[in-house]
Amino acid sequence: MAKSYYETLGISKTASEDEIKSAFRKLARQYHPDLHPGDEAAANKFKEINEAYETLSDTQKRAEYDAAQAGGGASGAGFGGGQRQGGQRGGSFFDDFVNMFNNDPRGGEGHAGGSGGDISLNVTLTFEEAAYGTQKEITVNRFESCSACRGTGAKNGTQYIKCTNCGGTGKVRYAQETPFGRVVSMKPCNVCDGSGKIIKEPCPTCGGRGSMRKNSNLRITFPPGVEPNQIMTIPGEGERTRSGNKAGNLILTLTVLPHKMFKRKGLDLLVDIPVTFTQALLGDKVLVPTLKGNKIAFPLPEGTQSGMTFKLKEQGLENPKKGLKGDLLVTIDIELPRNLTKDQKQSIKELHESLKPEQYDKSREFMKK
Repeated sequence: MAKSYYETLGISKTASEDEIKSAFRKLARQYHPDLHPGDEAAANKFKEINEAYETLSDTQKRAEYDAAQAGGGASGAGFGGGQRQGGQRGGSFFDDFVNMFNNDPRGGEGHAGGSGGDISLNVTLTFEEAAYGTQKEITVNRFESCSACRGTGAKNGTQYIKCTNCGGTGKVRYAQETPFGRVVSMKPCNVCDGSGKIIKEPCPTCGGRGSMRKNSNLRITFPPGVEPNQIMTIPGEGERTRSGNKAGNLILTLTVLPHKMFKRKGLDLLVDIPVTFTQALLGDKVLVPTLKGNKIAFPLPEGTQSGMTFKLKEQGLENPKKGLKGDLLVTIDIELPRNLTKDQKQSIKELHESLKPEQYDKSREFMKK
């Protein structure tokens, strides 16, 4: 007794569409004649696999086949392939075979079921918003489903009929005869453009497109510590498809405005602090501002040189997700007094004369060189 199509593919009679497709691909790869040149048995096996798949992957043919099996009909009689509906011709055998195994979108995902495109926008944040995180409402101009026709493109959402060419599936199956046997493949229906529907009267609001370009307001959360020029991807907030499925992504490029006092290096904050030359000479407590607005008293050591940088631990930015804290890096800028009086000049002159050359490290080293 000849094998049933289910036995040929090694699946049960209750196998799903995905299980049928998976079994077919596995066996087709195994027995493809290109892998077994001159092997007649492999070529015959490949033909059997294609014949079984052509029937079981078609809902109507499968139902008829199951009924024939239940009534004692022949396992394969009358359930062969044939040409694609409507006499359409596909590409070359090689292209069809590669597309079928690589899930090429041309092999069954019609325009109505494809993915929507991505939308790219630039978003500007203040220095503080980027540092501590924020929520912003942004406007996205994109195609949205037409509310008048509920995305169908048909007047009142009902003025359409099922496409008879593809039976409403949006896909057509065709069999192509090759030197290796018959190969079955899928293509978007060219009659309904893959939608499965024929519109009798177009929706007057969207002109039958099923969607309209609109401005949508989205509230986006920006986490703490985002960087300038960082790119954020918001899944599913890009362009919509006609069916409303598989929306594209919203891609945001961030611009961070500079701060009048602080700079950033990762999670570290950098700030320049001016101090008087007497504070630098004698040491003092100076007040260091923070990004949050408060001030920290910092003990400036005696003999501090201009350009020295001091680290205030964990006074920078925070990354709560990673549990990290940056530092506040304070660079000293010594300011010299201006508009000195005669007495002040005399006092400084006396101070200068009292100082010894070895008290100036940089000058001493320079003179040695």
